[in-house]
Amino acid sequence: MTASSPSPIDAKSGQGDHPAARQQWLAVIALALGAFVFNTSEFVPVGLLSDIGASFGMPTEHVGLMLTIYAWTVALGSLPFMLLTKAVERRRLLLAVFALFIVSHVVSGMAWSFASLMVGRLGVATAHAVFWSITASLAVRVAPAGRRVQALSLLATGTSLAMVLGIPLGRVVGQALGWRTTFLLIGGVALVVMLCLRALLPTLPADNVGSARSVPVLLRRGPLLALFALTVLLVTAQFSTYSYIEPYVQGVAHQSEGVTTLVLLLFGGMGVVGSLLFSWLGARFPRGFLVAAIAGMALCLLGLHSAAPHVGPLYALAAVWGVAAMGFGLSMQAKVLRLAPDATDVAMSLYSGLFNVGIGGGALLGSQVSLRWGMGQIGWVGGGLAMVALAWAAFSMWRWAAAFSLPTGAAAITPHTGVKKSL
Repeated sequence: MTASSPSPIDAKSGQGDHPAARQQWLAVIALALGAFVFNTSEFVPVGLLSDIGASFGMPTEHVGLMLTIYAWTVALGSLPFMLLTKAVERRRLLLAVFALFIVSHVVSGMAWSFASLMVGRLGVATAHAVFWSITASLAVRVAPAGRRVQALSLLATGTSLAMVLGIPLGRVVGQALGWRTTFLLIGGVALVVMLCLRALLPTLPADNVGSARSVPVLLRRGPLLALFALTVLLVTAQFSTYSYIEPYVQGVAHQSEGVTTLVLLLFGGMGVVGSLLFSWLGARFPRGFLVAAIAGMALCLLGLHSAAPHVGPLYALAAVWGVAAMGFGLSMQAKVLRLAPDATDVAMSLYSGLFNVGIGGGALLGSQVSLRWGMGQIGWVGGGLAMVALAWAAFSMWRWAAAFSLPTGAAAITPHTGVKKSL
């Protein structure tokens, strides 16, 4: 990338080539729907672990490892798949990713054994690895000029709606019609979204993607490495507990299936509030907002054991947890994009990969804690790890104060070029 190259975040050159503002927003909304579908697919097994285990005669703790395998496939594949497709026109690549996603859901829905289910899930994971490596940068490219932050928030809203609607509805459909129907339904919705993207997205040449040579450059940026380490720590803490929230609420807290569904609804629904808070406060208090989100997640994990037996406190905890988790994710994504404007797709593939290292590590950690010490201990373990993440965040903000205090929308310096960029 040369000194005159526009950042994908603030590029205004070539605006005349973009569709009208209305179609631009429709394209962003379609990408947000894609985020909804992909995140629903990734996490819907959280609400169906007991049913899937029962159909194959497997304990929940062992079925939960499908989350680890899925996540680590995404983690291992994100950067290699992104580099293999770096020269592919982005609209064509996205449609191919959706095609793989849909076929893999048909395989998952027709699974006759746990092994065949995993084959389908591995196909979905491969599509997921590419989707999240390119989608954030696509959203800010197709958004109207000056509305990049809002585009990211809309993309995050799709993620949040996966929690508030996708996962609980997937659970309801799975209980009523079988978990296979849930996977087939997700594939059907993905087909509709793919057709919308085909109609709305303009041609999007690969731009500011970066290459394998970008990786060592990015890994020399201290603030970016700090963000990556923080991601692994806190996401591992989060998913050591969240991955098993369904059997925890029903088996440990002895709550009903209806309460479990409402907990999932509250967690996802309050993510919308977290997205709104990020739009309002994230740029004004870039360090304070991130610290508050991490502290909120840590306190919710530590408080789960005490709150879970009581419906009211459990609902309140799920609501705060959802706000904090979304606030953390959005704040981190914005910071990664701002610290790597010269290689956004490489940086986001690394971030997505490490995020999924955390998901897989968390699911594995929660499984081992449950098998060795009992599922009732997962909140304490996750909360303790989240406190370590909070300490790391505090140290990082002291060590790289300038990078962490620069708000979204302010100018940033690309370390190896000296070129000013903005997010």
